[in-house]
Amino acid sequence: MEHITHAIQDDYPDEFAHCFGCGRLNEAGHHIRTGWQETETVTIYEPKKEHMAIPGFVYGGLIASLIDCHGTGSAALALHRKNGHEPGSGHEPPRFVTASLQVQYVKPTPQGVPLKAVGKVEEIHPKKYKVHVEVFAKDTVCATGEVVAVVMPDTFKK
Repeated sequence: MEHITHAIQDDYPDEFAHCFGCGRLNEAGHHIRTGWQETETVTIYEPKKEHMAIPGFVYGGLIASLIDCHGTGSAALALHRKNGHEPGSGHEPPRFVTASLQVQYVKPTPQGVPLKAVGKVEEIHPKKYKVHVEVFAKDTVCATGEVVAVVMPDTFKK
C-alpha cells in the first residue's frame, strides 16, 4: 500500500497540531496524514486492535474520524495548492475546521487491513470547501462521506 511522504499535517504550526485525529503532537491521537495522489487526496491508516466494534471489524467512530480529518486535510491541501504551494515547501498551510460531516457506512470495515481514504475536493466558497471521501479496505468501499470544511476562524487562534 502507498505511503504519504510529506503530509499537509506535517506543516501545521505546533499550536494547531494537537487534533486527536490528525495532530502530530497528540501522543494519544490517530496521526492521520493526508497528501496528494495526482488530483485526489489520499490518507492511509491502519486501525489498531483497540479500534474494534466487534471482533474482526473496525469501530464506526474511527471511520468517521478518518473521514473528518481527511476532509479538513484535503481542504488545506487544495487551498495551499491554489495559493501556489505544496506540502514541504516551507510555507505554512491554511488550517481548516469541520462545518459539517456526513458518513455513510456501506459495508463492515474489516480489522487488520490498512484503510485508504480518497478525497475529491470541490471549492464552494473562497474559505469553504466540500470534500467527497471514499474509504477503502483493499479494493472494497466500506464507507463514504462528505466534509464541509471552513478556514479556521480567528476565534480559534490565541
